[in-house]
Formats: sequence, C-alpha cells, structure tokens
Amino acid sequence: MASPSPKSPEQNEKSKQYDRQLRLWGDHGQAALENGHICLINANALGTEIIKSIVLPGVGSVTIIDENIVSDEDIGSNFFLECSSKGLNRGSEALRLLLELNPAVQGHAVQEPPDQILKENPEFFKSFSVVIASSLSERTIQDLSQHLWDINIPFILCRSVGFLSLFRIQLKEHAVIETHPENEQVDLRLDVPFQTLADYLNGFDIDAVELKDHGHIPWIIILYKAVQKWQITNPNSWPMSRKEKNEIRSIVQEFIRKDENGVPINEENFEEALRAVNTALLPTFLPVKIQELIYSSSATNLNKDSSPFWIMCSALRGFIEAEGKGKLPVRGVLPDMTASTEHYIKLQNIYRAQAVIDAEIIYRKVQQIVAQLHCESISEADVKLFCRHTHDLYLIKGTCIATEYQLGGSVASYIARYLEEPDVMMVHYILLRAAEMFRSEHNRAPGDWEPEADIAKLKTCVTKLLSDISCSPFPKDDHIHEMCRYGGAEIHSVSAFLGGCVAQEAIKIVTKQYKPVNNMFIYDGASTNTATFTF
Repeated sequence: MASPSPKSPEQNEKSKQYDRQLRLWGDHGQAALENGHICLINANALGTEIIKSIVLPGVGSVTIIDENIVSDEDIGSNFFLECSSKGLNRGSEALRLLLELNPAVQGHAVQEPPDQILKENPEFFKSFSVVIASSLSERTIQDLSQHLWDINIPFILCRSVGFLSLFRIQLKEHAVIETHPENEQVDLRLDVPFQTLADYLNGFDIDAVELKDHGHIPWIIILYKAVQKWQITNPNSWPMSRKEKNEIRSIVQEFIRKDENGVPINEENFEEALRAVNTALLPTFLPVKIQELIYSSSATNLNKDSSPFWIMCSALRGFIEAEGKGKLPVRGVLPDMTASTEHYIKLQNIYRAQAVIDAEIIYRKVQQIVAQLHCESISEADVKLFCRHTHDLYLIKGTCIATEYQLGGSVASYIARYLEEPDVMMVHYILLRAAEMFRSEHNRAPGDWEPEADIAKLKTCVTKLLSDISCSPFPKDDHIHEMCRYGGAEIHSVSAFLGGCVAQEAIKIVTKQYKPVNNMFIYDGASTNTATFTF
C-alpha cells in the first residue's frame, strides 16, 4: 500500500485550531458542521451568544434575520455591538463582529421581518440546517414553527427575560447513530463466540503458559476459560446471578499462580478479569429499543423518499433475521487491557475482521434496497459507521410548537401535572408564555414602562393560560411581580449561559452526533436550577 501523502499546511493549521472538538465528533462530524447553514432570527444578546458558540467551532455559514435598529438597550446587553452601531441594522452589525471570530465562516444578513419572509418567500427557509429564533411574537412563533415542521427543518425557539430563560427544540424526526454513551457496553460475544473467536479461545491453554508470560494473558481469555470450567458442573448454562458470578471469580482466583511460599502472585491482568465479570459476561441480546426501530413501519415500509437511516435499519433487520442469527453485527472494538502485544493484536484482528464481514453483508443488503427503490446511494463508510453503533441507535420523534400553543389535550394535562408539584420549574414556562401574550396585546414587555401597573395585566395573562389548562391560579403573585420587575430586559450572563446550551444542541443536530434535549430546557439564573420537559 502506498504511504499517505503528507497533509498540507492548511490542514495542519485547521487541525490545530479545531483539535479539541475533533476529539468529540471526529473529522466526519467537523465536515458535517462545515457543511451546515444556521439561521438566526433576531440578533439580541441571546441570539449573538448562540451564534458566537456556533461560529467558533467552524460552522459553514450563518444567516441573521433582523430588521431592528440598534438601540441603547441593545448596546448595554449585547457584547457584539459597539457604540458606533447605534442607529444601524442590528443583524448586520452583530454579524460583522461575530465573523471576526472565525474568518472561515460565511455570513449573510437579511433586514426583513420573519413574518414577511414567511408570507412572500416561504421557500427561503428550506436551505437551512437549523433555524434558531428569539424574541418572536406569538403569531409569528406559531406560523414559523408550523412552516418549519411542514418542510422538516429543525427549529429551536429561545427566550431570555431577566433571570429566566428557556429553549424548545422542534424536531419532526431526528436519528442519531453516534450517541457517544458515557458507559458503552463492550461487545465480546463470549457466550456466543463467532467461529474464528471460538477457534482462538478454545485453542488457548492457560496451564501451558510459562510463568513469565502468565501476567500477559488477556482477561477475555481468562474469563472464557473460567466459564468453560464452570460449565462442566453447570452444562448449557451461563452465569447470570450474583452467586454464579462469584463462582466465576473463585475460578479466576484458582488460575492465579503462586510463588514458592504459596502466596498468590499479584498479576494485573487477573485483577482486570475479576473486575470485568459483571460487564463482560452479560449475555448477547438484541435490545428492545433496536427491535422497535427495525420493525417500525418506517423500516418495513420503505419508499424512494425513505432516509438512509431507515434503509440501513431495514438492511440491519435482514441481517439479524438471517446471517446474524438474532444478533447485531459485531462492533469490532476491543477494550484496553493488560496483555502482550502479540495476544492483544491477535484478538483485535479477530474482532475487527468479523466486524468487517458483518458490515459487508449489511452493505450488500443496503445496495439491494437502494437499487429496488431507485433512490440515492449510501456509501460504504456510512454503513460501516452505522454497523459500529447499532447497539446505541437513537431516534427522536418530536412535536410541533404550534400545537403546544393551542394548550389542548395531552399538552394541557402534561403542564397541569407538573404545576401540581411545589417549586416546579414549569411555573417559569407559564410566566414566559404569559409575557409573550402580554407583549402581543400591549406591544411591549411587562414592566417596560410601569412595573406596578403591569402586574394586574400580566396576572390576567397568567390566569388565562392557567384557565386554558384547567389549573388553579398561583397562590402567590411573587413570580408575576418579579417578571414585571425585569421589564423585558436581558441579563447578559443568563443569555450567555443559555446561548452556549442552544449552540451545543444545534451542533448536535447538524453533526447528528450525541442526543439532543427532547424537547424543552428551562434555566433559572437566580437559583441556577435547570429542568427539562417533553411535550
């Protein structure tokens, strides 16, 4: 094989710039981000903090929609505006300074209200990977969310008033292949070893290993041999209970060599084997969540518009029912362990080779499906990535924000159930919704002019919302007084915190890695409490 050509200076500089994030989502994740196009509606303090944290990691391009003119209030709360920006378009000014953070990012500013764009050019939003909006009217929120739902564009709605802030993610369907679980389960197949693994493990004789090499036996072999010995008295069984696993530990202890004084020699690989009993000896099974995916109607009733994810799920089902004999493809990843280089590489190659075989079978099935449906081809690299992560596939089927604003049926009962709990964060959602209603009715934020006089008006909005979901009025007006005291102002530290959170979720959606919040996140800056809810 020819040696790879050296990387260009530009690639080296890029790798240095994005080194830490490349460790999180890899080259392919970075490529997806660089192909992404984010739309922000309203460049207020929250909006610019969101875009800042998307520009820095290198999103391909951003578009800011904002028809507002920079005011003194904007300059006071927004780090991405200057005193010289006063009187100019807020979106253009914020974009100019945001793009200085990363010259590789492209930027566009649109000086039109979003409701006008929706009315005159609804196709405009189809080009975006994610649309993020802040400070919208109730009517615009409903119209925009419904339109983005219809064209299947992810939407993140944000609010930040005083110490309160939240975001709500609208995803029609979002599949995540690389979920990056914190505790990824090892896939060793010791209970049902494939042929090459069985041949290797059965051909290994622990008793024949010399003392000097005894501490370099991989713990996978140690556990397999311990189970084999255990099965002499427990035929056709697998250690499942605590008692049975303790029996395996006792057998492992018997394998440990002793010195001339009869004292067991402390060998790290045997300590690893003892620690791995609970995790490595889990039986191989098909997770229920994966069964639900591969046998869902989306995977069984394919058409030419089916996404690559569902096509690969269908091919996976075919593999499991035939070649896989009820099991997922081998992951092909071996955990670190104390072992000789020879033993470790041999084992590693065995697992990798089987993973390649399984992925090749599934790839051929994918090609057959693509040919039958006459749809776009799916690369072998994408299929291999899918096979590597089949144990942890994740799917979100969300709800439309517009239906949430109708406050009927399951949404009303869901909110009412949480409001029954004392000091629950759901009360902040009601307050922020009531503040939106107030702004729609009075064309200003509650408390913007007369905080005291606005308390009764805001209370009316809160009472109406609670009435719509059949809830009793708040026993105290403390929260309403506090909302009026904010006067609709943004506190930059609160917006900065939420902005970082929203940017993180947007990056998850664009890269299709890690599980995004499903679907609402609330932050109370006064108590630093957070909560998530799923409508």
